[in-house]
Amino acid sequence: MLPTTILIDDAPRCVVRPVDMKDLARFLRNGRGYLLTGNPQGTMTHRMADADEAAKWGDAMALHKAWGGDEEAFFGVPL
Repeated sequence: MLPTTILIDDAPRCVVRPVDMKDLARFLRNGRGYLLTGNPQGTMTHRMADADEAAKWGDAMALHKAWGGDEEAFFGVPL
C-alpha cells in the first residue's frame, strides 16, 4: 500500500505504510492507546498521505535505511 495518514478527529497524527488493509486494521486496533492519547473519545480515520506527509514518511524511511534498517522493518512516523 501507499503511505497512509492516520487522522484523529480529522487532524493528521501519523503516516504509516501498511502491507495491506488487514495490517492497517491491526495497527489501528493495537495503536489505539497511542493514537488517542489525551482524547480517548476521538474518532480515528485514514486517507492516502498528501505530498508533504508522504515526503516526511520518505525522509524517515531514508534515515531508517541509512543506519542499516531494512524496508520491511519500517512502518511509519508520527506527525
